Amino acid sequence: MENKSKEKEIISLEKSALEEWNRGNPSEYLKIYSKDITYFDPFQEKRLDGLDAVEKLYERLRGNISVEKYEMLNPVVEICQDMAVLSYNLISCSGHDVYRWNCTEVYRMEADNQWKIIHNHWSLVNTQ
Repeated sequence: MENKSKEKEIISLEKSALEEWNRGNPSEYLKIYSKDITYFDPFQEKRLDGLDAVEKLYERLRGNISVEKYEMLNPVVEICQDMAVLSYNLISCSGHDVYRWNCTEVYRMEADNQWKIIHNHWSLVNTQ
């Protein structure tokens, strides 16, 4: 698979997961996370290690997220063999609230020929 095709696939996976997340459903992200994921979230005190830890967090959030519109800006996918790094800026809107995020994810091609996220890092953008 050439790199452009891989880039499109990874961005498509991310957008599908974001669409569901915005409706309060974290299941699409959980499907594309590897079992050994590491996860940084600005609202967590420390890194979460493993799918079980991330799933616990996400189940507490299920149904409580409602994003009316979002925009993924400047997505870049860097690919090296069976690894890829996706980074982008995200603007999400809920009512009158606007949130600006930075996201970096490391994807790995798994044995079943599926891209899985092995590392996810979210940070809020300081707009002041």
